[in-house]
Amino acid sequence: MESDFLPKPGSALFNRLKNEKCIIMAANVRVIPGAMKGIFRAAKDADAAIIFEIARTEANLERGYTGMTPADYAKAAVETAKEVGHDIWALHADHIGVKKGTPEDIEETKRLIAGQIDAGFTSFAIDASHLYDFKGGDVREELMPNIKATTELGHFIQDRMGDRPFGLEVEVGEIGKTDEHGRVLTTPEEAVVFITELNKNGVFPNVIAIANGSAHGNIYDEYGNPIPQVSIDIERTKAVAKALRDHGLDVRIAQHGITGTPRELIFREFPKEDILKGNVATFWQNIVFDTLQFYEPELYERIWNWVVETYRKPGKRDIEIFGKNAKRAAGQFYNELQNISEEAKQAIEAKAYAEALIFLQAFESYGTAPKVREYIAEDGK
Repeated sequence: MESDFLPKPGSALFNRLKNEKCIIMAANVRVIPGAMKGIFRAAKDADAAIIFEIARTEANLERGYTGMTPADYAKAAVETAKEVGHDIWALHADHIGVKKGTPEDIEETKRLIAGQIDAGFTSFAIDASHLYDFKGGDVREELMPNIKATTELGHFIQDRMGDRPFGLEVEVGEIGKTDEHGRVLTTPEEAVVFITELNKNGVFPNVIAIANGSAHGNIYDEYGNPIPQVSIDIERTKAVAKALRDHGLDVRIAQHGITGTPRELIFREFPKEDILKGNVATFWQNIVFDTLQFYEPELYERIWNWVVETYRKPGKRDIEIFGKNAKRAAGQFYNELQNISEEAKQAIEAKAYAEALIFLQAFESYGTAPKVREYIAEDGK
């Protein structure tokens, strides 16, 4: 049945696999042609549970910088799942950001969430991590703006979804934030207080995103040279997870900012009993643009020139400017990217397929789909 290939509740994937030593890959395909199909094919061949996600800034009711609405992204994902024939996947609204926390900000966010639910999303990430009171109070007081916003939006999702199960991610600690001492990391106490207060308020997340040294997107050194992402603090991640367990809080870690992380590091060092969800986004975008150099050189040159000219900064090399801002071209060149040659799409698909298999192996998520199928068959949520 075609309905078999609709997205499953994020909670079904999270609840069934939370005690397995594996990470569910959450792929964000901002530039769709070829990459989404390649990843779905890899998940099917690995019989792996997988998540497709898109963030608020990327696809919203005004189309976001990718040129897509949530409904556009959902439609592409459902059609690709049916074409490939992979059934165990969830559709996740990532980084539903709340930057101001004003009544207007909250109401606008509710309108977005309502649109995501109507589009068929089955999992949601409330990100109010920017709301933090630095007035020197205790941890609870400092986190209260985040707690209040996350609680209100969490209840809104519950009410809007009704009896339908869904996955829920929350965030404490602003990912990528730095100060004069370097990266600002989430403390175990902050995570415990945050989840404890949400639970008291009737909000029970499946996963929590923390600031543990990662950064979104491509990473460059001081000279503008691309470098691997090796700044994730594994020991801090383990400490946060242990503190949550020690306080009886049934929530796992969502690891953001994996693009550029060596797969051998993921395979050998990531604590898969602690990290349940692993976000991979810019990596797939890089595949698309790298491939276009050879199959659509004229389009690639126009995209390169537009990005570099639009986002040029004094003292920054063009390669860094492009790497950090190429995502903005997804909407600017939306129609052309959707209509690249079949040869280009096939090349992107093939490369995405191969790389996704490696990620799934590094995440140790091969063979996780049958476990979720059985769980759902038993009416699991």
